[in-house]
Amino acid sequence: MNPYPPPSALKKFLKPYDPDIRALALQLRALVLEEMAPCYENIYDAYSAVAIGYGTSDRLRDGIFHIAVYSKHVNLGFNDGATLDDPKGILQGNGNQIRHISIKTIADLKRPEIRAYIRRAKKKALADAKKLGEKLPAKPNGVMSTVKAIYAKKRRPK
Repeated sequence: MNPYPPPSALKKFLKPYDPDIRALALQLRALVLEEMAPCYENIYDAYSAVAIGYGTSDRLRDGIFHIAVYSKHVNLGFNDGATLDDPKGILQGNGNQIRHISIKTIADLKRPEIRAYIRRAKKKALADAKKLGEKLPAKPNGVMSTVKAIYAKKRRPK
């Protein structure tokens, strides 16, 4: 039993996707919440993907990682991934900030490094905030889900 069922808006946004991708996205969400909750969850129905951000507040700048749902896979993105230790060399991307792990099957979710990287990113984000002297927002009760944006024009899986 999932203690944090997906909000109806998220299920609606995922409807155009293949059932396997929907299941993958929701199982990755459950795994992230096992490691992250209590936390804030920001749901975006964006142009080319459904994105779900996780952080210590509902502000984008307090985001630690995110899930991006595409037609053939789901990415677990690390907002500060460029500075995250990557001992397994599995983080993809070459931007200035974000790195991700591409997840294509339910079996990928069973890889122990997925949880290890989530824990590492959370620990680093909290340590970085402390170093900067930022006062962490009060932890919410459970998961605070917010639908942040709905874009009229979308490119969805065919």
